Amino acid sequence: MKASDNMSTPKPAPAHAPHVPLTDYYETEQDRQAYLREMFDKTAADYDHIEAIFAWGSGPRYRRQALVRGGLKPGMKVLDVGVGTGLLAAQACILAGDAGLVTGVDPSPGMMAAAKLPEAMVLLEGRAESLPFPDNHFDFLSMGYALRHISDLAVAFAEFERVLKPGGRLCLLEITPAQNRFGHWLLKTYMRSVLPLLTRLVTRQKDTATIWRYHWDSIEACVPPEQVLATLRAAGLTRVERHLELGVFSEYQAVKADG
Repeated sequence: MKASDNMSTPKPAPAHAPHVPLTDYYETEQDRQAYLREMFDKTAADYDHIEAIFAWGSGPRYRRQALVRGGLKPGMKVLDVGVGTGLLAAQACILAGDAGLVTGVDPSPGMMAAAKLPEAMVLLEGRAESLPFPDNHFDFLSMGYALRHISDLAVAFAEFERVLKPGGRLCLLEITPAQNRFGHWLLKTYMRSVLPLLTRLVTRQKDTATIWRYHWDSIEACVPPEQVLATLRAAGLTRVERHLELGVFSEYQAVKADG
């Protein structure tokens, strides 16, 4: 028997930065937040239109189903982190049964200004790493495709755990590269080449093409799902799981401990 046969596989370590600095877009990690805020503010007016092309019209249905799988039920008080233009929050409003139960927070005022959401829903400027809410405040916390834009996952996940009520549920949606080579190549080609070309045909804002290349590059560079799960567990969350759809749509689910 080889010595390695007796060694257990090391557990993934919790993560901090979701990926290394992407120097094609900004120079240092310290520059990243300013870069992202400017990019999202500039592209906000085009974002929903291009996202609908990317999702082939299936986005609202998928988001609603993911929230149901995550445990969102009528009457729950919801926080949507990285609310952006409100694509996920709109489905949370429907499922909660009252838009007044849903709060969205985002560092980009431009994205929130472009959101088409019910007037009863509250929108606040803020960051995942420092949520402007008291402890034990929400029944459900969601985040749609913003995990890659957080500066420190460990700090943000600790904040998520803090603002959730005991027994509260968490559902984070993210795109992860396909495990097989063809699927990886197909998604990369679509997001990094096809979508930017389409945006040039249907929008006037050149930065809208850049954002989709950036999305892919941050997806490809992002820490693997095993590290995301390990970081959620390290934050004190329980029943941490990952649900995968179509090989690329990851749903990270967790529950805050009751005691």
